[in-house]
Amino acid sequence: MVLVNVVLRYGFGTGSIKMQDLASYAFAVFLILAVPLCHARGGHVRVEVLSERLPPGYLRRADALAWALFLTPVFGLILWAGWGDIAFSWSIGEGSTTPGGLGGLYLVKTALPVAAALMIVQGLAALFEKRGA
Repeated sequence: MVLVNVVLRYGFGTGSIKMQDLASYAFAVFLILAVPLCHARGGHVRVEVLSERLPPGYLRRADALAWALFLTPVFGLILWAGWGDIAFSWSIGEGSTTPGGLGGLYLVKTALPVAAALMIVQGLAALFEKRGA
């Protein structure tokens, strides 16, 4: 989408601010919603040199501790602190900051609390999955 917009702008002297905004919106939503998916597939960062030598019970306890001390508080804070901004954005139907840009920025902003909630749920699901294994 960005490449098409660049070719249109510099090759044909035309371009679209809305297409530029759409590329930015799509990238932002893709990036933030990829975080819970990465966690679901076990793509989180771990020091493998240490973890492959530790017993599985230790790793389960370490993951539970990380979920309780880091994952839930951080993503819970994102939910709590961002709620007012999201509500205001929806109430005014916030659009692009660029003149002539694409509307619907409030939808893009909504992806952040959705991803935060998905991370909390995914962390909890990972805990229960490991507990049952």
